[in-house]
Amino acid sequence: MQTVELTSPEEGGAVSTAPVEPAVAVPAAVAADPAHHEVDWSPRALESGEASLGCELDYASQGDGAPLVDLDHDSIVALLAPCIERGVMRLRYVGKVQPDFTALVERVTTVADELGIDKRVLDINSSGGMVEDAIRAGDFIAESRWTVWVREDAVCHSACVFVLAAGDVRMIGGKVGIHRIIRMSSTASTRRELNRELRVVYDHVRDYLERNGAAVAVADLMMAVPNRSLRLLTTAELKQYGLDGINPAQDDLDRLRLMRKCGQDFVSRRDAFVRAFDARCRVESAGVEELNACGLSLRGEFGFPDEICPDDSPLSEFDHMADAPVQEENESPPAHGQAGQPDTESSPDASAGSGR
Repeated sequence: MQTVELTSPEEGGAVSTAPVEPAVAVPAAVAADPAHHEVDWSPRALESGEASLGCELDYASQGDGAPLVDLDHDSIVALLAPCIERGVMRLRYVGKVQPDFTALVERVTTVADELGIDKRVLDINSSGGMVEDAIRAGDFIAESRWTVWVREDAVCHSACVFVLAAGDVRMIGGKVGIHRIIRMSSTASTRRELNRELRVVYDHVRDYLERNGAAVAVADLMMAVPNRSLRLLTTAELKQYGLDGINPAQDDLDRLRLMRKCGQDFVSRRDAFVRAFDARCRVESAGVEELNACGLSLRGEFGFPDEICPDDSPLSEFDHMADAPVQEENESPPAHGQAGQPDTESSPDASAGSGR
């Protein structure tokens, strides 16, 4: 077990401020249904971190794309338009998990839906933030087909772990850590009162983890780690707790869908690939690029990409990278509603996400 000390957990961490009412099943701040959620497009700047959008998955040689500062619809469309041909995008975020991060995820997802960009990667580096905002963003991610990366030069600590849990696929090269949730808005004056409040918050956390395929034991482990320390999870623990690799809850849904669409042989080969990937690629020191490269080298052994279901094959987002060139910087993207670009007034249903 590895634990490190923190100088100020409030600066990142897992901070909870939502009202605690034991009689209410889920606080209103956490209960939004992403499938019927109206995105608020009022003017908003990103202040809790830095974000960039790009069409490249090779971050080592191609960088992280163009910076996104203002979260307005037109700015996001302009940055994602070059990704339409490939159907692949990557959102890089470095910063805290706060309400503007949740707005960032919601707005980028909405525009990606409008443009028909179905392969999505959230490339995150965060020391944590607000529990309720992480859960709200996570529920949106869970319904929107995202792969989540934690690169070898990145961390995902505290509340960020709830975002990580929501991904359809999680690729981890950096450090993932947890600790006790901090109740900043608490009025408790005794240990008993504080524990009563925290019990309600942790009940919400357990419910969230369970519906996203992660072990509820993560919540119990968090309770035992002082918020001035950070419990770093090992590669084995990340796998054990359902925080690394394919999301178990999404895997159940995919298995049913793929059996109908691609057949039993496809599903069997896909399962064999996952087992081989876990055994041969997931080592303690592997970075995200190494994981991807190892997985790509394995695919041929199992008949992937599949001729009948190429888009559902493992790591299929990398096949899209070779299908179409990125639009040259000196070429202007088609105007809104013109031929060659989907009309952003309509929202076609999102199809299979990254890596599926």
